[in-house]
Amino acid sequence: MLDVLKNANKTLNVSSHADFLAPLALRLYLVPIMWMAGTKKFNNFDSTVEWFGNSDWGLGLPFPAITTALVTTTEMVGAIFLLLGFAVRWVSIPLLMTMIGAALSVHWKNGWLAIAEPSGFFANERTANAANQLAKAKEILQTHGNYEWLTENGSFVVLNNGIEFAATYGIMLMVLFFIGAGRYLSVDYWLALKFLNSKKSF
Repeated sequence: MLDVLKNANKTLNVSSHADFLAPLALRLYLVPIMWMAGTKKFNNFDSTVEWFGNSDWGLGLPFPAITTALVTTTEMVGAIFLLLGFAVRWVSIPLLMTMIGAALSVHWKNGWLAIAEPSGFFANERTANAANQLAKAKEILQTHGNYEWLTENGSFVVLNNGIEFAATYGIMLMVLFFIGAGRYLSVDYWLALKFLNSKKSF
């Protein structure tokens, strides 16, 4: 039995030759997310500053113009660096901070779920109420609209805007911080190989 386990482990270890695919996949997954988040803030800079700074209907953050500029730059530059695999461990730190900031300041009060779900472990009163509202909205659309056409590309849902996505992206960034950009298909790998005589990313 022990020999079988040893042989199975050796077989699994062969996969280490392609271990660069995991950080590459994380990087490429995060690139469009960070880029779209950053460019949206950039294109709507003034309104984002207002939302960041207003305590009545926004986040009420101090120094909203500076905060908006920092977050926007972090997300846009971070997306480019992730794509290139350049300074990935370093850029993961401020990107992770933006995810933590978003989770705490924007999403925390809404619970875990990104999409309202009336049942399950993470469901709460908020998502249960959203389910009732969604049912009523569907009833109205079925009565007064072309419901088949409206839903041909997907069902309607209620955005709960919980911390689920921010937490997921944050975990992915934390993994990149610890393992780096990966071998071969990153600038970090080649820089480390040339200047540090190491295969470990910066």
